[in-house]
Amino acid sequence: MKVLITGANGFTGMFLAREYKLLGAEVVGLVQRSHPEVEADSVFEANLLDRVRLLSVIQAVRPDYVVHLAAISFVAHGNVDEIYRTNVVGTRNLLQALLDADVKAKGVLLASTANIYGNASVEVIDESVSPSPANDYAVSKLAMEYVARLYADRLPIIVTRPFNYTGVGQADNFLLPKIVDHFRRRASVIELGNLDVARDFSDVRMVANCYRRLLETQGAVGSIFNTCSGRAHSLMDVLRMAEKITGHSMEVRVNPAFVRANEVHVLRGSRVRLEAAIGSVADYPLEETLRWMLEA
Repeated sequence: MKVLITGANGFTGMFLAREYKLLGAEVVGLVQRSHPEVEADSVFEANLLDRVRLLSVIQAVRPDYVVHLAAISFVAHGNVDEIYRTNVVGTRNLLQALLDADVKAKGVLLASTANIYGNASVEVIDESVSPSPANDYAVSKLAMEYVARLYADRLPIIVTRPFNYTGVGQADNFLLPKIVDHFRRRASVIELGNLDVARDFSDVRMVANCYRRLLETQGAVGSIFNTCSGRAHSLMDVLRMAEKITGHSMEVRVNPAFVRANEVHVLRGSRVRLEAAIGSVADYPLEETLRWMLEA
């Protein structure tokens, strides 16, 4: 079994590569720039916007499965053009390369985002909720999903909509790693944005496991799946958990520079469809994930 992971040097890619390596699969990483910590049997460098190079890589690898993780995934990323080029055009180039190379992949998983739901009017969000993206990142990912539809009759595509997830190795510009870093350093003050938000936080190990199992499930092809915990925690919940684990407390200040316009206030997902497809999902309580991060 040969698995191609785009963005294999990213946060999720590292854990997914590890997941497949434990099963004895041949893991091939596709990265924009080589990284010494990529856990793959082989690594190819290619920019998703370079169609000629991308096609040559796909022709050389001829994967059985493809997991497309490469993306601009930080909501506050400053270069809007780069968000759309990478997330939309880059994905189209990858799908077209798979067709042009006549690769008979058994599954192609595309990671979208639960951000496409925006400020939904329902308490628990399932896949039937109408998209209402509230930022460029979410718009780009929804556009990616529509691009995928153009290839759905020719490629075995599975789309996932992950809610927030975290774990050891996630960059500190993401919310929970920032909080963990402050507690680990025993800082006296932390500056955050909107405090009245609640998120469905999952553990990256669970997400990687779900992606692998979805690719192994023939009935998942052609469908969209939330990946989530099914629970929402406020930022104050997270801060209290970290205080409990570390015995440290600090002052919390709201920095207007961190307050986003069109902030999505509550994101909580349903994984009923996911579990119907792959069975029960490993449950990592958020406090357990935070402890793992704090003690790493």
